[in-house]
Amino acid sequence: MSIKFSKRSLALAVSVALSGQAAIAAEETEQQAVAEEDIEQIVVVGSRAAPRSVADSPVPVDVVDGDELRKSGSSDMLDLLVASVPSFAARAQPISDAATLIRPVNLRGLSSDSTLILVNGKRRHRASVIAFQGGGVNDGAQGPDISVIPSVALKQVEVLRDGASAQYGSDAIAGVMNFVLKDDADGGSISAKYGEYYEGDGGTTTVDGNIGLPLGDDGFANFSFQLKNADATSRSVQRPDAQGLIDAGNTAVGDPAQVWGLPEIEDDITLFGNVGLDIGDDKEVYLFGNYSERDVTGGFYYRNPHNRGNVYSIDGGETLLVGDVGQAAGGPRTCAVVPANVPNVLDTPEYQAMVADPNCFSMNQIFPGGYTPAFGGNITDTSLTGGVRGDFKDGFMDGVYFDLSASVGRNESDFNLKNTLNPSLGLDTPTEFDTGKYIQLEKTINFDLSKGFDWGMYDLVNIAGGLEWREESFEIISGEEASWKAGPYADQGFNIGSHGFKGFGPESQGVNTRRNIAAYLDAEAYVTESLLLGGAFRWEDYDSFGSTFDYKVTGQFSITDDWSIRGSHSTGFRAPTVGQANVVNTQTSLINGELIQTFLAPATNPLSAFYGGQELTPEESTSYTFGTVLQFGELFVTADIYSIEVEDRLAQTSQISVNPEDYDQLRALGVNNPELISAVTYFANDFDTTTTGLDVVANYSMEMFGGDTGFSLAYNYNKTEVDRVDTQADGTVRTGADKVRRLEEGMPEHRATFTISQNWDAIGMFVRANYFGEYWAVHADDAGPGGWNQDADAAITFDAEVSYFMTEHLTFTLGANNLFDQEAERIPDEFNGVGGKYYESGPFDYNGGFYYGKVTYSF
Repeated sequence: MSIKFSKRSLALAVSVALSGQAAIAAEETEQQAVAEEDIEQIVVVGSRAAPRSVADSPVPVDVVDGDELRKSGSSDMLDLLVASVPSFAARAQPISDAATLIRPVNLRGLSSDSTLILVNGKRRHRASVIAFQGGGVNDGAQGPDISVIPSVALKQVEVLRDGASAQYGSDAIAGVMNFVLKDDADGGSISAKYGEYYEGDGGTTTVDGNIGLPLGDDGFANFSFQLKNADATSRSVQRPDAQGLIDAGNTAVGDPAQVWGLPEIEDDITLFGNVGLDIGDDKEVYLFGNYSERDVTGGFYYRNPHNRGNVYSIDGGETLLVGDVGQAAGGPRTCAVVPANVPNVLDTPEYQAMVADPNCFSMNQIFPGGYTPAFGGNITDTSLTGGVRGDFKDGFMDGVYFDLSASVGRNESDFNLKNTLNPSLGLDTPTEFDTGKYIQLEKTINFDLSKGFDWGMYDLVNIAGGLEWREESFEIISGEEASWKAGPYADQGFNIGSHGFKGFGPESQGVNTRRNIAAYLDAEAYVTESLLLGGAFRWEDYDSFGSTFDYKVTGQFSITDDWSIRGSHSTGFRAPTVGQANVVNTQTSLINGELIQTFLAPATNPLSAFYGGQELTPEESTSYTFGTVLQFGELFVTADIYSIEVEDRLAQTSQISVNPEDYDQLRALGVNNPELISAVTYFANDFDTTTTGLDVVANYSMEMFGGDTGFSLAYNYNKTEVDRVDTQADGTVRTGADKVRRLEEGMPEHRATFTISQNWDAIGMFVRANYFGEYWAVHADDAGPGGWNQDADAAITFDAEVSYFMTEHLTFTLGANNLFDQEAERIPDEFNGVGGKYYESGPFDYNGGFYYGKVTYSF
């Protein structure tokens, strides 16, 4: 079932919905030509009825054209969307464990797994990476990996800024993003782009292409690829402790001791295909999917060779941690104490005597200047969706539109760690480790039906219903033995496993699976010429925690032909992921300026349960949206206020100290080596929050300077308040005030973009201003008291691009992001002890200005 309307109308609907870019007006002759042709409406999110234009939608929907997305120096889909949708945010993650490999995102200030991601209207699978250090809002989030989707493969992106769980199921609390793949049956393009930061690093080379091919008389096969390599960046300062060692004569310390910046990305390749074939009788079969793979290597924190706990010392650096070979074999301890509270332990006679004794050793003999682990991973993402859709032609189903589809998606993260050691193995430890894998696998089957009924109203009443079956599994595969083994020196206080990211052991290995079924029913119709009403109901049952029931009502009233008001009310839910319920991980956390080893365990694990962990339950939400749509000639304005209340919001707890007085009880519960675990965290339904905000989008086009000019303004105000923080039975709080403040103040409340585009026959250009309001700046995951954190000032960055259309087929482009090299919020020098210049929690790229050039050949 489809609606036909002119290309001129579609061009208007798309251009007025662009939230961060001005749509480029076509030449007048082109407008006149396309106005004579009819094409199918393509905005599909927000309604189960026949798709509507953006202005007629009862809920706010942004449409960002695929070509507009490509107007940026970045080739990462996350950065492209940040420039286009102000309520969407994605941060760089310099030293954030697995979040460095797959960056988490936010829509309307909620976590990445609170936004449902669709491709061609079908649910996209999650990433296998869980953001253990996700910048506050995303701590513990497990959303899809949007970065694998290249802009060259996209026809457009539709962003539904409204709760939609009653229509689409779990994860749609903040909204829905639908990535629509190109479906051209001819033509294509190939482009090459190179750019680097003003600092001279981060060089990025991207080659991408697209081709459309006919498939029979009434079909298409559209294929896209992208290949990217990006060098690492360094916005580092030498750590004071490392400089002190150098000054004392330790020549093995690097300068800088650690690199703080973006990771290196190698051989990032993505292939996308989209195929459709008309099989006659108003029916079509379709198939689309992707294969993506990349290698990512990032940095960790520097390990000081005098005081790093359970590696170089167990008393805060007063003495060196010395291994005794005889003691490990069952004999008495004979190794002498080596003082470490000196400028350079390597020069002391006690250290040199220890090295000369074959019965004694320390980790300084492997890494005399300390070490900085290099954390990396190979990320592989695949998906395939196939189905058939069309109209039934006879019987009691005559006139019913159906869509039957099946999808499978898989994301694998294979982790590795280099330039580190397993201290418990002594001097026999390797320095490179395969630490294991996470694998996320999802399967989905959908059967959807819809039909319009003439019930005497102004227009047909569209009734839609459907069924969905889903299976989601999360698998942990153990790493090599040396990455998790407790060696012979563990009892002497040496850390177990590859230090910095302990490998997954056999006890962690396994697959956890969850299945659910769902049924939905919704209706929508113009009950009068001016009043559009809709409603939706969804029941969903999970084999783990039971069932949910959600609803949504929408309405739009046209006061005049050019002015309407709209609103919605809905309930929603987000089920805890299988990964969040079962993941295990060991990470290094920065707490009050000190690095500690933290163990993350399932909430029902004996260690977590001892410190208050409980079975996870779904988040539940209640959303309200009210707005207006104004259209006067070439001016188009939408404004929508919203409120999203979330109960039992899921998050990773703060680090809970593992106390020495608890060791015996923990051993009795089956916890191995509790004395080597500084702290534990787990997932918990710890918060109730209320998020309120305002979205304003305005577009205007006119003729200026002998060409076509477009103006676009988009503004988002977003504020989150924590209404409740859960407490344990003894009254203590599992999640501290630091996390509460990060939820409430860690992102700017105000965000805006203003774009001016100008186009002539041979030249096109745009300038975009990006405004980021004040926020609470936090360095890494250290949100504790002291001088580490502060209120950050508002900032404005500018992007610009100019394109020269040399021929009909060949285009040259030059541009820059952060044109004037606006500096990110800088950490005061007196407080910076971890080697980074800027707060990683900033809302824009801390690496500074980035320039690029691109050549594109279209055919």
